Amino acid sequence: MDLLARRRYVIGGFILIVGVIFIVKLFNLQVLSTTYKQYATNNVVRKIVQYPSRGLIYDRNGELLVINKAAYDLLITPREVSVFDTTTLCNILKIKKTELEEKIRDAKEYSNYKPYIIVKQISPETYAFLQEQMYKYPGFYIQPRTLREYPRKIASHVLGYVGEVDDQALQNDKYYQVGDYTGISGIERAYENLLRGEKGVKYFLVDVHNRVKGSYNNGRSDVLSHLGKDITSTLDADLQEYAEQLLKNKKGSVVAIEPSTGEVLALVSAPNFDPNLLVGRERSSNYFKLSADTLQPMFNRALMARYPPGSTFKMVNALIALNERVISPYTQFTCAHGYHVGSFTQRCHHNQAFRLTGSIAQSCNAYYCYVFRYILEKPLFEGVRNGYDVWREKVLSFGFGKKLGTDLANEAAGFVPTSEYYEKNVFKGSRWRALPIISLAIGQGELGITPLQMANYASILANRGYYYTPHVVKNIEGQNGIGPRFLEKHTTLIDDEHFEKVLDGMERVMEPPGTGWHSKIPGIRMCGKTGSVQNPPYIAHSVFMGFAPRENPQIAISVYIENGEEGSYYAAPIASLLVEKYINGSISQRRKVLEKRMMEAELLNPFGLN
Repeated sequence: MDLLARRRYVIGGFILIVGVIFIVKLFNLQVLSTTYKQYATNNVVRKIVQYPSRGLIYDRNGELLVINKAAYDLLITPREVSVFDTTTLCNILKIKKTELEEKIRDAKEYSNYKPYIIVKQISPETYAFLQEQMYKYPGFYIQPRTLREYPRKIASHVLGYVGEVDDQALQNDKYYQVGDYTGISGIERAYENLLRGEKGVKYFLVDVHNRVKGSYNNGRSDVLSHLGKDITSTLDADLQEYAEQLLKNKKGSVVAIEPSTGEVLALVSAPNFDPNLLVGRERSSNYFKLSADTLQPMFNRALMARYPPGSTFKMVNALIALNERVISPYTQFTCAHGYHVGSFTQRCHHNQAFRLTGSIAQSCNAYYCYVFRYILEKPLFEGVRNGYDVWREKVLSFGFGKKLGTDLANEAAGFVPTSEYYEKNVFKGSRWRALPIISLAIGQGELGITPLQMANYASILANRGYYYTPHVVKNIEGQNGIGPRFLEKHTTLIDDEHFEKVLDGMERVMEPPGTGWHSKIPGIRMCGKTGSVQNPPYIAHSVFMGFAPRENPQIAISVYIENGEEGSYYAAPIASLLVEKYINGSISQRRKVLEKRMMEAELLNPFGLN
């Protein structure tokens, strides 16, 4: 075969191969590929995501705490957009032209063919006018959704708020798309999968002016949405609101629990904020302001703050000592204005001898220094370190030093030091002795307790030795009750027989000359304990915990008031008012003066600084 013939075969083969490639490509584009079909369909069919209404949230008595209101998002599909009047559109939407242009650029970077939200949460009033003008804006369309609204403006830390999903949420859950919303905190976050429902899709035919002309395929292609589940919380809205009023102009917390169930009746962190601030188009700017506030209104002190328990911890040491038989209810220790060992003195304001009941009622520091030392030095333990480990094990059984497992996120564990901690930081290889850690006797030192744990501790005393995990949801629509973990009884390592003697002392706290007698509630047998938590170099914190009535308790409570000094000054009165409000439904006339004084107390600036 000559050279010319070979060239003809080569060129012919090349042309044939190119021809085959083109034929395959054309077959793929025209027959196999759906891309162009999709482009054509997109010109006449509009896909609208149907966002279900989130489930409503009620208080324990059926009062609505969280409802939904209508809002609308403006979306854009970049490839369908033609020239439009940006100035008019910006005037309708009340946004800057630069903002709109930036959003359109973002949409193009995301995808030229997929819808992208460029303006969120348009009000019904703006939507009504915009809908009439939509034919002027091909490539733009509106998607309905709902926003949260809080009728009573309370319980912001419990209810939580909803915000746009972040990249992590998009990666972890395929349910979400860019621009979707999810629960960020509180019940909204903890029960997101139930509250959010299930999205649906509707397909509509649109004309050349982007106006909806009817359902596509007679609705057979649509996917129904499913409403979110309604939730009944454990909160008592009236008690919650009253607690927030009492904590106005103060820093601190209130946690109230129903002892027999572990249901949280009220949970307040102060200062707090109106939950409606984190709804709508002003949410971002409001969030920034709240986050920048030096008073930290978004910090949930009830769950996350760790304080020493102060004198409220004395009942724990009393119960451990009784259980270990190192004291009896009649054991007597003398307080000579404190506990003295060599040059060391743990100061106290008494100069008399106490037995157990009186030591609780009048909060004697010296008594509990003796008690703590007797526990750690019990001969059976064969050394102070072993005694400390036994003591710590009993303390942990009260729910301290670990997360209780509530259904709200961001719960802190608190802190009860291990023996290894003290070995490394205090004794450093030297002989263990009780004196270097004697501050644990009166609830000071390294102990860190959250207000939720403190209220749970009050529940344990009310129940004479056990508790149910505190929780804020009572019932979920369509479900029979709550999760089994909230029905499990947790028992301390203290024998039941010891609790009544300790409760005798707690009841006497509320009688003269007990430290909380000024907060006595007429007609209600309340058991309580005041505390003053050291806060050097600043003013001490005012603390109170207790429950009522003594028999068949209905409410257990903890109150922390930062820089409130003595527990009897603010924490005890506030707690007693809340207990009276919950049990009786109102405050008696004779205690209105106390109520007024607590309402008007200003403790945000305890040092009088400008």
